[in-house]
Amino acid sequence: MTILDLFSSGFNTRNQDHFASIVRVAMTDGVLSDEEKAFLDRLAQKLDISKEMYARILKDYKTHPINPPVGIEKRIERLYDLTRMLHIDPLSYSKKKRMLSKLAVGLGFVSDSVPKVVTLALKLVNDNSGYKFFEHGMHYFGDSK
Repeated sequence: MTILDLFSSGFNTRNQDHFASIVRVAMTDGVLSDEEKAFLDRLAQKLDISKEMYARILKDYKTHPINPPVGIEKRIERLYDLTRMLHIDPLSYSKKKRMLSKLAVGLGFVSDSVPKVVTLALKLVNDNSGYKFFEHGMHYFGDSK
């Protein structure tokens, strides 16, 4: 096994774990809307999740733990990535906001601050703010779990 094989394997596993966490968060209300399913389909493609793995994760999503990042820095980084993915997705603003709200709670942001976090995140990404500006704005919501 080469180093490239090791890296690729670890990268794929991380993508699968990340995707499984997103699926579990999307299913927190017990319903996977058509829009959420379409987003997950596109996300699986971007993360190079095989059709077999996708089906397995959807079937057994409850067995995959939601592993929110431990520190606020990692939470903000993951929120930035997810917001950017949603931003380029063809979902309506209200649907993006609803989905990102679920994801923000799953990432460990306090429920009371989620509406403000999501609104700011979508605005900053829409304004094409860089990560450093996004990170600075999100630190006002450092009151995560």
